[in-house]
Amino acid sequence: MNPAPPVTIPVSAVLITRDAERLLDRVLAPLAVCSEILILDSGSRDRTREIAAAHGAAWHEHPFEGYGPQKRRAVALAAHDWVLSVDADEVLDERAAAALTGVEWSAADPRTCWQLRRRPFIGSREIRHGDWAPDWVVRVFNRRHHGLSADPVHESVRPTGPVRRLDGSLLHFTATDLAEVFRPDYYRLKAAVYRERGRRARAPMLAVRAAAAFLRSYLLRAGLLDGSAGVVVAVAAAANAVTGLALAAEAPRADRSRAGEVLPPRR
Repeated sequence: MNPAPPVTIPVSAVLITRDAERLLDRVLAPLAVCSEILILDSGSRDRTREIAAAHGAAWHEHPFEGYGPQKRRAVALAAHDWVLSVDADEVLDERAAAALTGVEWSAADPRTCWQLRRRPFIGSREIRHGDWAPDWVVRVFNRRHHGLSADPVHESVRPTGPVRRLDGSLLHFTATDLAEVFRPDYYRLKAAVYRERGRRARAPMLAVRAAAAFLRSYLLRAGLLDGSAGVVVAVAAAANAVTGLALAAEAPRADRSRAGEVLPPRR
């Protein structure tokens, strides 16, 4: 007797990639519950395409233009209106995959979105406190009613209706070690946005913002319970709060070449 075919749902799992071979096999495996896996790549030179093909993913290519624009382009290419947006360093756990298959998609209200709890890791260590946790992100939505923001960095789904919580988690392998917690590519993208908006901050204000971000993550949100990793996450929160603003205030000549760079997605 032949085994029953696997259950799939009328949802497109959508990712953007660039040199994502490190985790991609693990990322794509649980997405088999979706009837389509779609990847928009921006010039991978590793085994990303080979791994995607092994999972039957639809493959598209386009130069990287910022996280928000790139993800919006990928969503527009999807075969289904229902979309599961996943990053190339995020793994859907078994409970979340089962929850997705439990939704009656033919009767689902397209005005409703679902959010997942994202659990961040540095290496194999889960970060349970500080600015990174708890982290609930909207990742399942109907593109006819909701869309992604066009932000070049820190993009997100913009719900226009009710948001429900889905069982399970997204395991977010944020960094392989503590050094990777710091993201110069993000800082430069943010600087370009601040400059375009005419936003600046003087050194005393930057110092206040950095101190406030550190104390919020380390003390108010109990990052100290994560040990040395909690310190680094708090320092990264401080850097994230001020580096983009500081770069935006640099001499135009010094920053113009960097602001114009097209930076590929690492996640």
